[in-house]
Amino acid sequence: MRLLCINPNTTQAMTDKVIATLRPLIPADAEIVAETARFGAPTISTRASFAIGGHAALEAFARRASEPWDCVLLACFGDPALQAIQEVASVPVHGMAQASMLLATRARRRFSIVTGGAAWRPMLREFAALIGCADHLVSIRTTVATGGDIFRDPDGTRAEMLAAIDACIEDGAECVILGGAGLAGLAEGFRGVAAVPIIDPVEALARIALESIASERMQGLGPRPSPAAADLHEAGWI
Repeated sequence: MRLLCINPNTTQAMTDKVIATLRPLIPADAEIVAETARFGAPTISTRASFAIGGHAALEAFARRASEPWDCVLLACFGDPALQAIQEVASVPVHGMAQASMLLATRARRRFSIVTGGAAWRPMLREFAALIGCADHLVSIRTTVATGGDIFRDPDGTRAEMLAAIDACIEDGAECVILGGAGLAGLAEGFRGVAAVPIIDPVEALARIALESIASERMQGLGPRPSPAAADLHEAGWI
């Protein structure tokens, strides 16, 4: 099994944290290749940085598209360029937000999202509508601390995170998604104190990806390149 994990943020340490969280969730013999965006924002937090991050993610995929992959993973909540990469990829492509929302709605739970930075609120509502999950979305609670702040100081931002989770429960959420690559691996620390299930975006990403790969193999499909994306890169389009 070969997985390509792309972080549209430019922070390598964030990529490393996502991979460390992902590694125990997939088969021991699986190969994970990580790509961190070559340009853009250290932590995506605005529409402008989201657009640039989408370009960077598409460029990262196109550079590796001639290699055989089982699945492509986007390690940024909000999933920059998800649909664009899906358009040119020959294998399944999944993002953190997509996987987390699908996992929540599969269990028929009404969900809320806790994430860093107020600019994400309208962006994530639009994304939920785009993938057909808007009816299950109760609320989006954002912290003053950005995703980068939470990543750098999870202990120092824990009280604010917990307050946001409690607010989601008061809103009527039946589960809460922690939204952000910078929040990878933090869900376990809240599960013992929160009154509803907490979804870790990397755990959701791993689960949905493995299900996709299993489905592909049942159809006799295995790792394969994505020539359409490779052609775009060779032509200098991305």
